Amino acid sequence: MIIKIFTTGGTIDKIYFDAKSEFQVGEPQIAEVLTEANVTFAFEVESVLRKDSLDMTDDDRQLIRTHVEQDACERILVTHGTDTMIQTALALREIPGKTIVLTGAMQPARLRVSDAFFNIGFAIAAAQLMPPGVYIAMNGEIFDPRFARKNVAKHQFETITQS
Repeated sequence: MIIKIFTTGGTIDKIYFDAKSEFQVGEPQIAEVLTEANVTFAFEVESVLRKDSLDMTDDDRQLIRTHVEQDACERILVTHGTDTMIQTALALREIPGKTIVLTGAMQPARLRVSDAFFNIGFAIAAAQLMPPGVYIAMNGEIFDPRFARKNVAKHQFETITQS
């Protein structure tokens, strides 16, 4: 089984630029994280975008969808910024025959204290085990994007009740 990983930017890939005194989206971090974790499964990484998710447009979401649809892999992981991860997950719904898991981080993967490593590992497990569909893997839970939201005050995702 090969897991295809599409990176789109977001906090998980942010790095600190001294000259600008701010974090900016840099090179995808996931291949390094997985290599350091000594994983034994096959994976491929493809960078689709390098954007903060607040800057993503509907055209960007369509680009991500096109990449996912056209790839032969049935197990897909998308790293994404947390602010608009749900919108992108909803845009990926109804792609038949694929398990698509989105994950990200509240702190950059390059920081010593980050949720990125746990979220990546959890999302990889979800991509391997979940049936076809679209999921968000954050904070040790798997969410249906139709019934999830990011709670900014608590720095976590949560399930919302159906209306």
